[in-house]
Amino acid sequence: MEFKKDLQFALAQDESDPLKKFRSQFYFPPKADGNPSLYFAGHSLGLQPKKARDYINAELEDWAKFGVEGHFHARHPWLPYHEFVTNMLARLVGAEPIEVVMMNTLTVNLHLMMISFYRPTKTKYKIMIEGGAFPSDQYAVQSQLKLHGYDPKEALIELLPREGESCLRHEDIVTRIEKEGESLALIMIGNANYLTGQAFNMKEITRAGHKQKAFVGFDLAHGAGNLKIDLHDSGPDFAVWCSYKYLNSGPGGLAGCFVHSRHAVDFTGPRLHGWWGQNKKTRFKMEKTFDPIPGVEAWQLSNPPIFQLAAIRASLELFDEATMTRLSEKGARLTSYLAYLIDDLNFCEIVTPREVSSRGNLMCLKVKNDARNLNEKLVKLGVHCDFREPNIIRFTPIPLYNSYQDVFKLWEILKSA
Repeated sequence: MEFKKDLQFALAQDESDPLKKFRSQFYFPPKADGNPSLYFAGHSLGLQPKKARDYINAELEDWAKFGVEGHFHARHPWLPYHEFVTNMLARLVGAEPIEVVMMNTLTVNLHLMMISFYRPTKTKYKIMIEGGAFPSDQYAVQSQLKLHGYDPKEALIELLPREGESCLRHEDIVTRIEKEGESLALIMIGNANYLTGQAFNMKEITRAGHKQKAFVGFDLAHGAGNLKIDLHDSGPDFAVWCSYKYLNSGPGGLAGCFVHSRHAVDFTGPRLHGWWGQNKKTRFKMEKTFDPIPGVEAWQLSNPPIFQLAAIRASLELFDEATMTRLSEKGARLTSYLAYLIDDLNFCEIVTPREVSSRGNLMCLKVKNDARNLNEKLVKLGVHCDFREPNIIRFTPIPLYNSYQDVFKLWEILKSA
């Protein structure tokens, strides 16, 4: 597509956008003058779907009407409620229904997965992550190493970009996996880096890890709802992700978890058990022997919070209607348009890879002078983005609710600010 630096181009693109109707399904925070703000912070917290309030209110009404019988007689009975989102979630991340579940929060799920898939031995004990992984991933991995008696300084392999570069090279990741060889017990990488927005080739990393007989997992916190993902075909052993960012489930929303179907039956590894992972037919017989549900549901510990499930159901219905194929196509164009406009500015540079296959919708800018001051100006002008020390500002055009006109207005404000 040939872009143009004028408002009429942006308006024409919005008019012909087949996904434009979804914008009206979200609440935009108002500016001081009452007009909608420019919201480019969906990588931190997604906007509220308008249906979320109705769906949560419905559960409040059914709670008042039925009490405990709401587990069976609510409009969406609570006992199987998490199953109402399973098929939509599976389509979202390219998985089979038996491979996905909404439960817990991201780091809780990560620990549950590492209990099962980090199985160190005397010679095979190392964990590989990105050097620039999100801090919570770093903390979780370090604590798991210590739990097993290993010093992270020796057992943690951190992937770092080459000197003078901001992003990792794919060939360097594969080479490092081959170099560490069978000392690797687990590879755990964010499939899209939270800061730079760089997306990684999950299928090839998984293949390289499995060749060394290591388990492979991914953190999809910045991938689910942002990238078109094919978890089943890519083949990792597990994946975890939050849902309050790109998936618009609200602050602290439930997280997602994936375990590949090859582990669905007769899983012999270690696993923490809870009553919600018990065979559904015998769950309420209160038997002492654990009989796991086939698939990832066996990793469930407790019955999930219904109000949070209602919120994510409201969002997933929109994703399911829009489809990740169409959303990823629009997102690639929106972010490319933003990059095209930002190239006109001389006070910042783009850190995020330019190749569509190597990024999602997040755009990371390195500001040359006083990024904090620029961010404060943007906030006063009604722009929602975020600042990271010492000189990073991140913007994300979300294809479900952002428009080309939003991107054009952002560029005009950046020029003036």
